[in-house]
Amino acid sequence: MADGENPADVAGRAALERIFACFDDGRSFRLEAGAGAGKTYSLEKALHRLLALHGTELLRNRQQIGCITFTNVAKEEIASRVQAHPAVRPETIHGFCWSLLQDFQPEVRALVPTLEGWANRLAEADVDDIGARVIRYQLGYPNVTDTELSLRHEDVLILITALLARPKFRAVMTARYPVLLIDEYQDTDAGFVNALKQYFLDTGTGPLVGLFGDHWQKIYGEGCGAVEHSALEVIGKNANFRSASPIVSMLNRMRPALPQIPSDAEAPGEARLFHTNAWPGQRRTGQGGGHWTGDTSTEAARAYLDHLKARLIGEGWDFAVERTKILMLSHSVLAREQGYPTIQQIYGQFNDAWLKKEDPHIKFLADQVEPACAAFQAQRYGEMFGCLDVGRPNIRRHQDKVAWSQFFQELIELRHTGTIGQVIDFIRGQGHVRVPEAVSSGEDRLAAIGADPVEGEPRRVTQLRRLREVPYSELIAVDAFIDGHTPFATKHGVKGAEFENVLVIVGRGWNKYNFAQMLEWLDQGPPAEKGAFFESNRNLFYVACSRPKRRLALLFTQVLSEAALVKATELFGAENVIALPADPDVA
Repeated sequence: MADGENPADVAGRAALERIFACFDDGRSFRLEAGAGAGKTYSLEKALHRLLALHGTELLRNRQQIGCITFTNVAKEEIASRVQAHPAVRPETIHGFCWSLLQDFQPEVRALVPTLEGWANRLAEADVDDIGARVIRYQLGYPNVTDTELSLRHEDVLILITALLARPKFRAVMTARYPVLLIDEYQDTDAGFVNALKQYFLDTGTGPLVGLFGDHWQKIYGEGCGAVEHSALEVIGKNANFRSASPIVSMLNRMRPALPQIPSDAEAPGEARLFHTNAWPGQRRTGQGGGHWTGDTSTEAARAYLDHLKARLIGEGWDFAVERTKILMLSHSVLAREQGYPTIQQIYGQFNDAWLKKEDPHIKFLADQVEPACAAFQAQRYGEMFGCLDVGRPNIRRHQDKVAWSQFFQELIELRHTGTIGQVIDFIRGQGHVRVPEAVSSGEDRLAAIGADPVEGEPRRVTQLRRLREVPYSELIAVDAFIDGHTPFATKHGVKGAEFENVLVIVGRGWNKYNFAQMLEWLDQGPPAEKGAFFESNRNLFYVACSRPKRRLALLFTQVLSEAALVKATELFGAENVIALPADPDVA
């Protein structure tokens, strides 16, 4: 052990040395770096090693290290860490794929009519043959003009998979990118990863592939998850530079296959689980699909949360927003208290529509409009246009700047006075911002049916009709709740974030999650048909529990079976599994 190194440093260095050996031997690998292990640090060191040894050669050969990231924020972070070295190309997966596809215009033209929806789009544009139109990809909005055709985001991934089947395309990719590193590999498109396995790893040809991530932190449905292949050397990074020893010990008991060593074994900390099994009231029975079964009433859940917060404050917890994060893996806390009494009612049991922003209107407003308005008010205009995916706006005159400024001033005012429908109509009517196709098609479908509900209309149309009448202030509240209280948030990177203290509220009301049942299955495994369901539960639970640096507390408002309690006791220790009183109002 070198001077100044702790056991976590030693474990991290050992993982890096194995990565370097893979580079030296030309072997592909998968770095499995659990929560707090310092995955980004390993990726940075790997890039610097490659640049030190091969940077000049890569530039001389007009080659680059391809580095695929999950978000534009991560892309910029990687670029800054390597000082924008020209031998490294950090890109989102869409940007990386298009860097190759754009040079295969005839092949792409031939495939576009076969892609979903494009036959109709071409017919509506009265286009029988794409001809010599230039295929472009920039904003992800489909469009056909006399000279160009613009692709959707999803088209790019389908096209890259199709062209990887062609030897010429693979040869170009290998020649251009002899090394391909993928950050957050578990969230990468499954079709793309399967193509890499089939055409490169299976054959022993192509670029050296390095995967950096953690399949236990896959909490987005579209990702590939764990990547298994005999040609990939699996490297575990057995370090944790984030959490105190009691939290790391709990995570190790949950995940014995990847044990971690804390960087400071003496740092004070705690990991406790509080449950409400003693509550004497009538547990919910789950009308609407059983998703509420076993939970307390919403009133009791609120009382238990208040009771536990008071207890933790008495023990020294500081609930200032910069010190403690409350994560809600539950819908038991009244939506009315969060400021959106109507939106949750509109979607009923389909909570993912708003909580995970699967509804295209909520996704567009929360992920694009809201951050764009915030950027405008902060005078960060480049960031503002980036949020809206408008690329380089056509601003040539002073009047153009005035028009954009007036647009945002009116939009920001309407956000506080109008409805969601009025905001959508304003944006669509101005022409400054391209509205996503899914939003526009939903609006057009509703308009075709009319203002009044009709018998048998699709559920999505009914939901949109009701959503348009909701005050926009509720959307602002929903966005704040999602961004601040769930690990699903992507806008500010909550999944990768860390906090001094974390309180996790675990309950029911989900259509895809039952965390008490997950605890029952953690050792024995789930039934065969419940594998994906179990993995989603386990991963989200792991991500939530691994956020804190010092203190972790979980509050289960759903009842825990005897088997779940036994497993909770194994994970946290008997002294750290605490039954709350039957009456939470009694101290």
